[in-house]
Amino acid sequence: MAKEVILLDKWASMYGMRVRIALAEKGIKYESKEEDFNNKSDLLLQSNPIHKKIPVLIHNGKSISESGIIVQYIDEVWNHKNPFFSSDPYERAQARFWVDYIDKKVFGTWMKVWLSKGEEYEEAKKELISIFKTLEETLGDKSFYGGETFGYLDIGLIPFYSWFYTFETYGNFKFEVETPKLVAWGKRCIEKESVSKSLPDENKIYDYVVAGKKALGLR
Repeated sequence: MAKEVILLDKWASMYGMRVRIALAEKGIKYESKEEDFNNKSDLLLQSNPIHKKIPVLIHNGKSISESGIIVQYIDEVWNHKNPFFSSDPYERAQARFWVDYIDKKVFGTWMKVWLSKGEEYEEAKKELISIFKTLEETLGDKSFYGGETFGYLDIGLIPFYSWFYTFETYGNFKFEVETPKLVAWGKRCIEKESVSKSLPDENKIYDYVVAGKKALGLR
């Protein structure tokens, strides 16, 4: 069923990390092709002509884009182990809702924190903390968002854990203080080999972001 599996990716992308984790959870071997955002490959432009973004999964010559959709595709195609979704339709709908919430809220708010100053910065910082508090409340006292099972929503959120140090350094707050249960959840997830081997070092992420801001001529 695997045959040819290629992932067009960027090491620092939390969306690419989702796909890496999903493939690792299913035990699927694949070829990873690192993309340069400043010089996108012909393969990327051909595989995702609408958005021209990573990640893109190419399976037997057919391309699938958007990380949440890719993770669902992986779960449906390689359904022999580690299902990402509950058998309950309501629980599946909830997992999809919260991944959509993450996609609509987290990165855009983080960009405001990263690029703004003064009052706008303070408002963005409050919003970012509020988003993660909401996600912590959704977790409740469960081990994982899937209960005792690491699932779709966990895969959707855990890549951002590798960015926590960057978020809190630029935002001047501590996740341990603001969302301790979320931090504990992240540590549980990291104990999984599929996660630990798919997430880059937090300091490497921070250095990448600092370099990116300098490249834009910003401080």
